[in-house]
Amino acid sequence: MLASRVSRRAVLAGTAAAAALTAVPGVAAKAHAAETPSYRWRNAVIGGTGFVTGVLFHPSVRGLAYARTDIGGAYRWDDRTARWTPLTDQLGWDDWNLLGVEALAVDPAHRDRLYLAVGTYAQSWAGNGAVLRSEDRGATWTRTDLAVKLGGNEDGRGAGERLLVDPRDSDTLWLGTRHDGLLKSTDRGATWAAVSGFPATASQSGQGVTFLVAVGRAVYAGWGDGDGSAAAVNLYRTTDGTTWTAVPAQPAGTSAKVPIRAAYDVRARELYVTYADAPGPNGQSTGSVHKLAVASGTWREVTPVKPGGTTSDGSADTFGYGGVAVDARRAGTVVVSTNNRWAAVDTLYRTTDGGRTWTSLKDAAVFDVSETPFLKWGADQPKFGWWIQAVAVDPYDSKHVVYGTGATLYGTRDLTHWAPRIRGLEETSVRQLISPPVGEAHLISASGDIGVMYHERLTASPSRGMATNPVFGSATGLAQAAGRPSYVVRTGFGDSGNGAYSRDGGRSWAPFAAQPDIAGDPPGPIATSADGGTLLWSFVHWDGTKYATHRSADNGATWSEVSSFPKGATPVADPADPALFYAYDTDTGTLYASTDSGLSFTARASGLPAGDSQFQLVAAPGRSGDLWLSVKWNGLYRSVDGGVSFSKVASCWASYTLGFGRAAAGADYPAIYQVGSTETITAVYRSDDEAKTWVRINDDQHQWGWTGQAITGDPRVHGRVYLATNGRGIQYGERI
Repeated sequence: MLASRVSRRAVLAGTAAAAALTAVPGVAAKAHAAETPSYRWRNAVIGGTGFVTGVLFHPSVRGLAYARTDIGGAYRWDDRTARWTPLTDQLGWDDWNLLGVEALAVDPAHRDRLYLAVGTYAQSWAGNGAVLRSEDRGATWTRTDLAVKLGGNEDGRGAGERLLVDPRDSDTLWLGTRHDGLLKSTDRGATWAAVSGFPATASQSGQGVTFLVAVGRAVYAGWGDGDGSAAAVNLYRTTDGTTWTAVPAQPAGTSAKVPIRAAYDVRARELYVTYADAPGPNGQSTGSVHKLAVASGTWREVTPVKPGGTTSDGSADTFGYGGVAVDARRAGTVVVSTNNRWAAVDTLYRTTDGGRTWTSLKDAAVFDVSETPFLKWGADQPKFGWWIQAVAVDPYDSKHVVYGTGATLYGTRDLTHWAPRIRGLEETSVRQLISPPVGEAHLISASGDIGVMYHERLTASPSRGMATNPVFGSATGLAQAAGRPSYVVRTGFGDSGNGAYSRDGGRSWAPFAAQPDIAGDPPGPIATSADGGTLLWSFVHWDGTKYATHRSADNGATWSEVSSFPKGATPVADPADPALFYAYDTDTGTLYASTDSGLSFTARASGLPAGDSQFQLVAAPGRSGDLWLSVKWNGLYRSVDGGVSFSKVASCWASYTLGFGRAAAGADYPAIYQVGSTETITAVYRSDDEAKTWVRINDDQHQWGWTGQAITGDPRVHGRVYLATNGRGIQYGERI
């Protein structure tokens, strides 16, 4: 699961940089295409599934909290409904890079103000970041584009918060960046300028400012680019908003190299800082916790347990420290988290005496994950968590503690009983979707990090959790035999094999008896013939290296290489003829077909768009040789002769992903759904007349960034569509 994180957040090749748009409520660009307001959009419930990088209780409003994620936007918590509300779904296709939230801030003096620093990647190919400002708790937004990049999904994303309202002036905001130093705004985030007097020197490869925290009327800034030496400086402060100086006598050494988070105990007038030797969430092997008595300037180490011991099985107990939160009601009561502690498993430590003694909350923890069973990851019990860098204590309830992990947000009201506090927060990066024509479930999904799931209900997390035997981290393939829907196959990064089959429609699974030698490294997509008698398994390494596709005619007991299949292509089965398979070679723009159950492939149509591995070929259900080819801004093509020839569809100028669902009443062709463009905006569309015309079925408030991975209609319910997002889970729309 940890290793699959990179693939989950893969670069979205071919997407546009974030577009500039200022002072527009809701942030979204107004569509010019036809809209259908009679659609209701909701998440197919899984519950969390992604890295919650920050959580913040409002210091002045009981029951109000905010959370940020690395690729899935920001959320607002309503204690009355015990539910999170997504706040950034209006960010559209061109703004996909803004769904990673680098930091958030509230104004204690103005309870409805909320600020987000957004930008997923700080790499050269990504667009610049932005600051979103709201006067109504995130219901509407005004946007300021920045001249710098932010990294909400880069190393160090669990540090923070990097955004702060100045404790002396609500009009002044501070923003710490990774590569461009410290920024300041004096007009509530409308404009920003670099702080010339900030002493630290930024680099294009460092962490920069890791956090900003108010300490009385002063502001402290963590600096993540020190070298860990005795002379290194990683903590600065200003008492007048102009002059910044190094904090005297600050901790040094490898265990205090990178300051991760800080929290100020106003009652005790003590600042707590967590440290590690790397920014995290991975790569940390040591760390520490220190506190500063602000009045005297005296530092004291209060590390609960020093990393570097040995566990009972002889493993090295290496880890750093991550989250820290103080109890606003009780002086000296603090909670900190370990991070990257894989041998002994991460925990929260709590002190009630200012760090003299600590208690591990993991030791007495009782978990109830019945609402999100996947959190057991195929085991009998869930782990306490990993990637714990977000911790918060409710300022109105000392025993209400929450912490984020790489998969969920846990909470307790008594420091013993824990359960996910995740309703409404869905962060899955979805890879493939199937809507079976029969059976209990209307949906089977394949995703990054959480494998394959069988959705008996769309409004509750799948009761079976993740598909097991084997358990996958990230899934790479999912296919159902069109003429035998009880037969389903899946591929991915597994704990005991990389491929599996089901004979009961996806309820239970068994691993393939054998697999190609290459399958353990790049377990790519898979296809099954219409009768389930033939499997084709393709392999592409994460770095783009393509390998030969393999074929099995005995349910995965034996495999043989298909040399004539274009390497790296995605196999597509004909839904009506078990002997027919197709493959689109995106390198050459050539359609290949097999008429002998995948034993050999020959070229058919050529000269089609090439050069992008994300081009997609799909076959219309119930028909032989009816193929649709989505080639992004090159448009949409169709073949009705099995790929011998293709014609361009004139009704849209861009198509990214396409699928089919139940036909409209009186229609003799399935409804077609696509993410594409018919005019000026990339959106979700439906056609009930064989792609002659399209109607937009999402709206400006439901866009979810990049949505070009997968889409499918429901073969049993006309108008229902399932959409894969990269960080906002599975969205499904229904006519109302």
